[in-house]
Amino acid sequence: MGLLATVRKEWFIIGIVLVILSAKLQPSVGVRGGPLKPEISVAYVAVSLIFFNSGLSLKTEELTSALLHVRLHLFVQSFTLVFFPLVVWLLLKVLALTAIDQWLLRGLQTVSCMPPPVSSAVILTKAVGGNEAAAIFNSAFGSFLGIIVTPGLLLLFLGSSSSVPFSSIFSQLFMTVVVPLVLGQVCRGFLREYLERRKLPFGAVSSGVLLMIIYTTFCDTFSNPHIELDPTSLLLVVLIIFFIQLSFMLLTFAFSTRSGSGFSPADTVAIVFCSTHKSLTLGIPMLKIVFEGYEHLSLISVPLLIYHPAQILLGSVLVPTIRSWMTSQQKALKLSTLQPV
Repeated sequence: MGLLATVRKEWFIIGIVLVILSAKLQPSVGVRGGPLKPEISVAYVAVSLIFFNSGLSLKTEELTSALLHVRLHLFVQSFTLVFFPLVVWLLLKVLALTAIDQWLLRGLQTVSCMPPPVSSAVILTKAVGGNEAAAIFNSAFGSFLGIIVTPGLLLLFLGSSSSVPFSSIFSQLFMTVVVPLVLGQVCRGFLREYLERRKLPFGAVSSGVLLMIIYTTFCDTFSNPHIELDPTSLLLVVLIIFFIQLSFMLLTFAFSTRSGSGFSPADTVAIVFCSTHKSLTLGIPMLKIVFEGYEHLSLISVPLLIYHPAQILLGSVLVPTIRSWMTSQQKALKLSTLQPV
């Protein structure tokens, strides 16, 4: 029963491993022009479905309570979409002098350009007891902002495949990302009561479609005999990812708790998770569009595939510690307000 419960809880991570192994064993099924026709089924249908599902599930009507906390939102969005990619870009200038695979390093840059995730930061903030409304707002707003900002950042830091012109990239982004997202929100307006009553598995649907995208991406890789993944480079990238996450969590914690910051302990919890988490659900489809035609697309995707479970693992491990800190801070604040002047 314990094993079954673990499989149900971690089915998506297990699924990533299984689809990569399946792609290795039979890459011809998911390659361009193969039976699955990923140039149509993935590039248009799967990506559109993910963003329609996101639009349908985003509870924008619940964000009004958090809307006025402008300083918090400004900090989170500027950290995750400006500071994060700039610092990683500088770090990669140093790492480029090492023997680490250059495509994996480019993948680290793509991670830095991604918006915050729709779910994991909110789930961890809620688990600690932090400012959940602020976490929901920044996850939702970051997702919308990422549609515009993330492709621009990817093109700025990494360029595009020469076979796909910029106009084609942005027209495809509009048709497969913006339009489905807006349609999802419009449909939510009509179906809100039904959706709230039925509690449909939006996360599971997006994750299932995402597994198909990951599968076809790795089919392309394993069908190309010229691409090899260096195990040493992979191990170093995993360590670098944990270092980046922990460093940025400490940095956001230090900034939001400094004297005069104006943030409550509950705000700090939301800031720490929302500023450092990156979206796999939005990231993989965007990479598929912006880097269509790159033979090394799957290698570029690897750091994002690692970052996703790493941020959940690290966040989950730190939940008790952060909750203990927040509780003690809130008690101290309550006591200070009760003491006579």
